[in-house]
Amino acid sequence: MTELLKSWLCQGPAAQQLISFNHHDIVTGSAFTAQVAQLQQQLTDSDSQRWLLCCDSSDLFAVGLCAGLLAGKQIILPANTQAGTLSELTHEYDGVLANMPICEGKAFLRLDKDLNPPTSDWPQTDKWGELVLFTSGSSGKPKRVVKSIDQLDAEVSVLEQTFAQHLPHCSVISTVSHQHIYGLLFKILWPLAASRPFLSDLVEYPETLNYYANLFPNLCLISSPAQLSRLPDALDNERQLRAPSLVFSSGGPLSFDASKGVANCYGQAPIEVFGSTETGGIAYRRQQQPNADWQAFAPIEIQQDPRDGALLLKSPYLPDNQWLKCDDKIDLHADGKFTLQGRLDRIIKVEEKRLSLVQMESLLESHPYVAKAALLMLEQPKVQLGAAIELSEQGLEQLEANGKLALNNQLKNHLLSQFERVTLPRRWRYVEQLPLDQQGKRVQSCMLALFDIDKFKSK
Repeated sequence: MTELLKSWLCQGPAAQQLISFNHHDIVTGSAFTAQVAQLQQQLTDSDSQRWLLCCDSSDLFAVGLCAGLLAGKQIILPANTQAGTLSELTHEYDGVLANMPICEGKAFLRLDKDLNPPTSDWPQTDKWGELVLFTSGSSGKPKRVVKSIDQLDAEVSVLEQTFAQHLPHCSVISTVSHQHIYGLLFKILWPLAASRPFLSDLVEYPETLNYYANLFPNLCLISSPAQLSRLPDALDNERQLRAPSLVFSSGGPLSFDASKGVANCYGQAPIEVFGSTETGGIAYRRQQQPNADWQAFAPIEIQQDPRDGALLLKSPYLPDNQWLKCDDKIDLHADGKFTLQGRLDRIIKVEEKRLSLVQMESLLESHPYVAKAALLMLEQPKVQLGAAIELSEQGLEQLEANGKLALNNQLKNHLLSQFERVTLPRRWRYVEQLPLDQQGKRVQSCMLALFDIDKFKSK
């Protein structure tokens, strides 16, 4: 591999390299170097080794990230700055790198756009720092995942080798946060190493996306399934005169209908990337038909566990060269490609009977009244299965015409084709949209909150 990221971090940007931009400001390589050099010196002078990095502005985040790696520090990336998240991680860090104070009792170095340090040379290092991320807390305690510079470099180098031909002089914009591994790699580290400028702000509205699509002849959009599924309607399902050169999607499954909708508006389907915080990117695809095959990235070795069909993975993005068993069930084909068959770790017991939540959700989503389904075990007021449903247009009409109880019974009858009655959901919620975070993942606390009203009602 080319060591694209490590080479860039050793040399720093060219003085005229455009690092980042927004609608009123740009950051050049010389200004970026001066900011990184100043912060790296402050970090080097500090005895604190573990630094929490959190900042909404991607250019300041990149300053903190580069300075921390060059200072040999451990950089902790929280998923968000919610009080509960920071409290849960309080023993993980000694200092904070942020654009504003976010907790007391810790060392603090401010990331500030208004600081204009003197021109400086890019810092040199003989000891690289490392990153610490945390898996989504949607299904239990977050898992600590350490990423070395060699692991990050391996992935950035492969991304460039795989997709560079589709990205001529592209600028990068994103609807997902850089605090997570997907946004971190695709919006910050890869663009920096490949000298592609990135938008320092988060794109939150279709109007903003259209603004930059019309401003730049070549654009790379980093997005999520939840956001891309809403994009075609926001664009009136019409073919756009100016479209991104490439659209990436990751963080969860993108439906075939959403992929087709984006293709209708932009002329090509998104490139979906399958992976996780722990594994990094595993494979990619473009859906030309439903449940299309996944192609593993070039250095990734894939096998299928003969006992339960689990994905077995060997990857340079992992801390060792051992096989890792994942919780995804696959169907491995003779050509080395594979299809996903759901998760293996969502097996529960209802009335002492084993139940696959993935299987039941899939069956619900096959019903014409259901657009999306999410199941979860509820602990209060007693242990039972709950179902949260996004209805299709046809389903909304049925709910309006016949009421909730009739719709509940229709869906239960549908489930009885594969499941025993005692295993069926006892509580049902019909929601406009399932609660998802910026990465398109379900938020457990928000899902549970959908059923809180039951504390005050008798059923």
